[in-house]
Amino acid sequence: MSQPILLTVDDDPAVSRSVARDLRRRYGKDYRIIRADSGADALEALREIKLRGDAVAAILADYRMPQMDGIVFLEKAMDLFPNARRALLTAYADTDAAIQAINVVDVDHYLLKPWDPPEEKLYPVVDALVETWRAVGERPVDEIKLIGHRYSSPSFHLRDFLARNAVPYRWYSVDDDEGRRILEAADAAPQDIPVLVTPDGTVLRQPSGPELADAVGLSTRPAQEFYDLIVIGGGPAGLGAAVYGASEGLRTVIVERKATGGQAGTSSRIENYLGFPDGVSGAQLTDRARRQALKFGAEVLTARDVVGLEARGSARVVMFGDGTEISAHSVVLASGVTYRALEAPGVAELAGRGVYYGSAATEAPECKGEHVYIVGGANSAGQAAVFFSKHAADVTILVRGQSLEASMSHYLIEQIAGIPNIHVRTRTTVVEAHGDDHLERLTLCENGATETVPTGHLFIFIGAAPRTDWLGTEIQRDDHGFVRTGPDLLTEGSPPPGWPLDRDPHYLESSIPGVFVAGDVRAASVKRVASAVGEGAMAVTLVHRYLEEQ
Repeated sequence: MSQPILLTVDDDPAVSRSVARDLRRRYGKDYRIIRADSGADALEALREIKLRGDAVAAILADYRMPQMDGIVFLEKAMDLFPNARRALLTAYADTDAAIQAINVVDVDHYLLKPWDPPEEKLYPVVDALVETWRAVGERPVDEIKLIGHRYSSPSFHLRDFLARNAVPYRWYSVDDDEGRRILEAADAAPQDIPVLVTPDGTVLRQPSGPELADAVGLSTRPAQEFYDLIVIGGGPAGLGAAVYGASEGLRTVIVERKATGGQAGTSSRIENYLGFPDGVSGAQLTDRARRQALKFGAEVLTARDVVGLEARGSARVVMFGDGTEISAHSVVLASGVTYRALEAPGVAELAGRGVYYGSAATEAPECKGEHVYIVGGANSAGQAAVFFSKHAADVTILVRGQSLEASMSHYLIEQIAGIPNIHVRTRTTVVEAHGDDHLERLTLCENGATETVPTGHLFIFIGAAPRTDWLGTEIQRDDHGFVRTGPDLLTEGSPPPGWPLDRDPHYLESSIPGVFVAGDVRAASVKRVASAVGEGAMAVTLVHRYLEEQ
């Protein structure tokens, strides 16, 4: 296999030769260095590289080039090589360029010219780029084949799992000739769908979550039996705890049931997160956090269902659904919340077949030309409406209350008001979903009057139910299932019954010492991404304080 490529593009020939020379001196043994004098020439080179099947590890592009600046070029280059790492070069500290680069094309680094001496200013940056590229790797999109049916709930859940875990795959419908040919070659039948075929030819029929995770190379088994910190849940709070825990030397493992990112990971655009004035997708933000945690040495276990948590002496033990368990000195519970079920006839039966909880971004191409309905009045519903408005002919938000103002951020309400194909219907509920093998119609009730509307897509964003039904009675929760912590555990100044320590519980500590809670699952928490990340970081500070007491 040919060497991976480091591509540099700069319209100044002297600078172009200089950066290529410095790259060859350090990386020429292991990488092929290619330089171009314009964005157009660089794109042509990338197209030829793609056709040859070669890999691009990193791209360094000058910001101020005529005809096509570095940001525009990197955005186009991402379509050809999405896993290539990216750096922007500029002759001076152009803050506006940096912000654009970070938010538009997810640039990894921002470099000032000149970079002399390269040993201090250039090579450390390129080292980080190629290290990250090696971790991500180049996986052809057609290596993993998934055969299923558009209106199959199990097929949808597998597609959603792969997409949320950033696993490239090729989708084949069982109704298409190629899909049937692959099934025949795999000695499988239509009743076996969904069927997954791995690059080495292994065939999985209706795989479970752990089977699927193992087959596509996700980590499902812990490397150790005992850790300093176990983080339950891979949303913003859990990722924040993992990054700070691992970076501060704690042996840290994240346990996630489905995919890192949680509900935030499905958000098409988060526009009120600090430092991203142009917004950032939830998937992009949480993927960065996951890579950060891995860089510091945290483990990430996927498709593991936690069914129990208990104290055994000084150890805190987490139990899995398959009967195995891991232990640690401390635990951060960051399991988040899930959307509440919409209680209406036909909804449960059509789940995954036109009725979806959350954004279900994999369904966006299927919404072209359709009228999509969204239930919910909070930010997640508004973000989904903006996202689907780019694909569907019309998007209608159904709100039970009198307006959006009570539950949605002002900036999002204004944005929705400016999009002509988004409509808001207040005081409106779904009373029934209709369809045979998939959703075909909805019956709505508005101010007591009912009507039936045709649609093939309903996305539900209502309420927030904490994932705490697996916790034992030792962990105190409020009437809604959210976990009580710190001062909320005190009764007339006294700690909760059975509290074994002389001190009161720390601010984020649960009714079991050494078990801390962060993010949406915590009672009285602020349901925002930034606050969840902050609580995850704060929990690690309290973990250190707890460990010092032992």
